[in-house]
Amino acid sequence: MYAIVEDGGKQYRVEQGDTIYIEKRDLPENAKNLEFDRVLMLGNGKDSKVGTPWLEGATVTATLDAAVKAPKIDIIKFKRRKGYRLHKGHRQNMLKVTIDRISG
Repeated sequence: MYAIVEDGGKQYRVEQGDTIYIEKRDLPENAKNLEFDRVLMLGNGKDSKVGTPWLEGATVTATLDAAVKAPKIDIIKFKRRKGYRLHKGHRQNMLKVTIDRISG
């Protein structure tokens, strides 16, 4: 069984036991679990359910593993023959999450 979940403006296809990286958010201290309630689709062979836009009563429960940073993205600006070069970098803060249960 799999689910398609919307979080942070992005969609993720998840199954039980999968590890995904989502955008960091403010969580209460000592928070160990996350619950995704914006489930777009539940797939189980011929018994698939599609929401309009979300499925009522369907949830995906996950465990928070760690707060990590994504790989570095290089931002380079350059103007030819002017001696102008600018090099910046950015690393997005992410949350590493393991999917525990899909219900719906």
